[in-house]
Amino acid sequence: SRRHKLYREELNLTSPVVLVPLQPEASWLQFHLGISRDGLYPRSSPAVNRLLRDMQDFTTISADYSQDEKALLGACDCSQIVKPSGVHLKLVLRFQDFGKAMFKPMRQKREEETPEDFFYFVDFQRHNAEIAAFHLDRILDFRRVPPTVGRLINVTKEILEVTKNEILQSVFFISPASNVCFFAKCPYMCKTEYAVCGNPHLLEGSLSAFLPSLNLAPRLSIPNPWIRSYSFDGKEEWEVNPLYCNTVREIYPYSNGNRLLNIIDMAIFDFLIGNMDRHHYEMFTKFGDDGFLLHLDNARGFGRHSHDETSILAPLSQCCIIKRTTLLRLQLLAEPEYRLSDVMRESLLQDRLAPVLTEPHLLALDRRLQLILKAVRKCIDTYGEAKVVANETTQHEAPASDRVKLTT
Repeated sequence: SRRHKLYREELNLTSPVVLVPLQPEASWLQFHLGISRDGLYPRSSPAVNRLLRDMQDFTTISADYSQDEKALLGACDCSQIVKPSGVHLKLVLRFQDFGKAMFKPMRQKREEETPEDFFYFVDFQRHNAEIAAFHLDRILDFRRVPPTVGRLINVTKEILEVTKNEILQSVFFISPASNVCFFAKCPYMCKTEYAVCGNPHLLEGSLSAFLPSLNLAPRLSIPNPWIRSYSFDGKEEWEVNPLYCNTVREIYPYSNGNRLLNIIDMAIFDFLIGNMDRHHYEMFTKFGDDGFLLHLDNARGFGRHSHDETSILAPLSQCCIIKRTTLLRLQLLAEPEYRLSDVMRESLLQDRLAPVLTEPHLLALDRRLQLILKAVRKCIDTYGEAKVVANETTQHEAPASDRVKLTT
């Protein structure tokens, strides 16, 4: 801390920050104003494209731990929205236009696969997975992932020199290779062995735009009905009961409206990226029970291109229902001229950290898409298209044969 203070004094960084007025045309503010019942942004949103550019270019004026790290340190009560783990390092960066973004640094190289022996709840968080998840979400026309870009961050100038958090300052050090490194401050797995390092100062990471504050746009955090067991040997009911969806359908708010359909959308999205860690989902309270689900925290996706975790599709295969609009989009992306891997490859080339995904991960998207469509066809063959393919806002009943099995 003393060295940091002297360094700031040498660079004349101790002078008061000149306040600048908030500009109504700021891209992050226009992004917030564009959030609607249909998604986080319209299909063709110039504000989102500007926001992506601004997050790549704007000067960082402050850095701090994210809310879950603060919760671990007892500095805030964030229990309603974030479930602190302490394992992974995330920082909140503020920009010159008052915008904020969540920074997740590179922890794993693109060509590395998650080891087979890793449980999903101890997996690395990958910055490129956050970037790719945003592009895939937009291609699927869900628009439920906040705008996310890749950026090379100078950890000295854009984090250490601008943070006022003394704890964050204290975890910076110089590695034996003369690289600037830092690590998270938390009860476990947060020491120099788990640090991230620049080369010597530059570090890849993802920047995800912040949503409106909870004071302006309250959100609920709701347990996923298909939550996985977070122990080494436990099983949840859905993992052992193939008729589990019938139980879910009896429970509000899954008994009517679009919530169950939105859960299945989320499962399809998670299956495509290989994310097994969707223990909660969030919703804006303003849009009521039929509002869209936010697809946040996707950094545990794209870990293993060689494995398709079909259990992620349990909501679809057990409930045998899917939105018509979702199915039509998936069928389009299975056509040779609109192949999902090709569309993703082209979309990801827009990011400055391209290539964001390796070729095996892109090809895995095509393979997984076929598995989704196969599961839908199996449902249609069993129950008929009228029961399986649903329009939104309609009430969804369990197939009659399943209801009989449940009562017996």
